[in-house]
Amino acid sequence: MATFTPCTGKDNCTVDGTHCKGCARSHKEILRTRWLLDSAVNLALEYNYENVEDYADYLAAKIVKFVAHRREQEKLS
Repeated sequence: MATFTPCTGKDNCTVDGTHCKGCARSHKEILRTRWLLDSAVNLALEYNYENVEDYADYLAAKIVKFVAHRREQEKLS
C-alpha cells in the first residue's frame, strides 16, 4: 500500500521526468488529483455554497468511509 504525500509547495514542483521531485508523486497522479479538486470546487461554486468548510469536511469524511468500505469488500472477494 502506498502513502499519499501532499504537495510541498509550488516552489518545489517539477515537471520534468515522470515524478515531481518535490512530493515524489507521478505527474499523472498529480493531474488526476487536480482534476478531482477542480470538479469539487466547480460544484461548490455552481451551487454557491457559503459553508465551504462543511462541504470539504463532508467530502473528506465520505472518501475515508468509501475507501474503508471498498477495502473491506476486496478482502471478502
